[in-house]
Amino acid sequence: MSFAKVYTRGVLGLQAPLIEVEVHVSQGLPSLTIVGLPEAAVRESKDRVRSAIINSGFQFPTKRLTINLAPADLPKDGSRLDLPIALGILIASGQIPDQHIANYELIGELALDGQLRAISGVLSIALACKKANHQLLLPYDNAQEAGQLEQLAVYPACSLKQVCQHFLDQQHIDCYTSQSRLSQENSLPDLADIKGQLRPRRALEIAAAGGHSILFRGPPGTGKTLLASRLPSILPQLNQDDSLTVASIYSVANQPYQFGQRPFRAPHHTASAIALVGGGSQPKPGEITLAHLGVLFLDELPEFDRKVLEVLRQPLESQEIVISRAARQMTFPAQFQLIAAMNPCPCGYAFNQDSRCQCSAESIKRYQNRISGPLLDRIDLHIDVPPLSAQDLQNSERSESSACVRQRVLQAHSFQLNRQGFNNQLLSPQQLEDYAVLSPDSQKMLAMAQQRLNLSARAYHRVLRVARTIADLAQSELITSVHLSEALSYRSPFQS
Repeated sequence: MSFAKVYTRGVLGLQAPLIEVEVHVSQGLPSLTIVGLPEAAVRESKDRVRSAIINSGFQFPTKRLTINLAPADLPKDGSRLDLPIALGILIASGQIPDQHIANYELIGELALDGQLRAISGVLSIALACKKANHQLLLPYDNAQEAGQLEQLAVYPACSLKQVCQHFLDQQHIDCYTSQSRLSQENSLPDLADIKGQLRPRRALEIAAAGGHSILFRGPPGTGKTLLASRLPSILPQLNQDDSLTVASIYSVANQPYQFGQRPFRAPHHTASAIALVGGGSQPKPGEITLAHLGVLFLDELPEFDRKVLEVLRQPLESQEIVISRAARQMTFPAQFQLIAAMNPCPCGYAFNQDSRCQCSAESIKRYQNRISGPLLDRIDLHIDVPPLSAQDLQNSERSESSACVRQRVLQAHSFQLNRQGFNNQLLSPQQLEDYAVLSPDSQKMLAMAQQRLNLSARAYHRVLRVARTIADLAQSELITSVHLSEALSYRSPFQS
């Protein structure tokens, strides 16, 4: 046989489109040509494949080899095409039979001695392979990652020789079996570590219950970073589908991820807009997408470049980020909770007339103006974090643990799921009219607050969402004036 077809997959954003590797062996001067928009790593595969085939005990054909990667208009990148190319050459040259190969998809990078090396983006490939009802043959080091999927036959191989023996019916590769990998969250930092700070703790509980964003403001050393780092410990655990979505994002980004755990991302304030949003010639996920279904913590918020902060506006509203390039457009999920922390002034001590502050009124104003009004308008809870007294610090009594707070959060979360099927942060203005029912006193209070605080339409709806969450925590179907006044108290300190 002089022709062979082997199936594999590429990685495009979070998608894994099917690629057909077509190999044709013909008469002519010995050559190897790869067509179908291969990038540098794919073009270099010819040398890796030649050495791997010879070192695995097979013959490399001394004829004209043409390899087509279809579809031809899809750019092919990475070294994951090494294995399907090598197997296609061996089938086309008649060294391996082509029976059963159509049921498999193959991925893997080849070393010169024929060993298989791990690749990135395996989980996205595995998900697409499962939908196509194919079997997946991949490097052994990627088996655990792909094995998280149920009802997918995964065959891990250590070398090209082992793959060939499998298709020659000499020594079959055993199908990989895996247990559920949902992690326990007992390793997360506990909320009991925080002394005092009852109001910020309460705000953190509300944020966890409804998926709201928070801005902490206070002098250095008051526990703003500590509070933010404890949020994942009181969030509801991810279900299997959500865990797979997050895991596939980290797989594409080639970053470690503990399966089942909500992400917590804390980029440095020198991060660029590309680092936050994602991008590149072949767009990769940025910090916003890596925080999907988790927490994005921005410490020292005014120290971030203003242009960098402005890119957060659209994802906070739409829960996704669209990256446009000349060739194509990619959409990455970005449903994250924004937790931000800032000092009140450049020196940090302009809080309740602290005598240590040496900043002028002009410099304080300039510092706070680094954060634009539209961005502040999109943050639900604005919280002052005051300095702790010596009495609070010396108090040996342990604060309420994450487990206790999490029980209340889970209860409020189940109310939301039973009522509308998702958390309160995702409620549209129309849905707010249906689900955020105000008592007569609350309606009067909100009308008065809108006039006094000059609330925008966006701020109005965000206050209602927070009030709805507070009512859920109190197990109340009706939003009373108590719930609404608490929601308004979290809005007024900074920005209407």
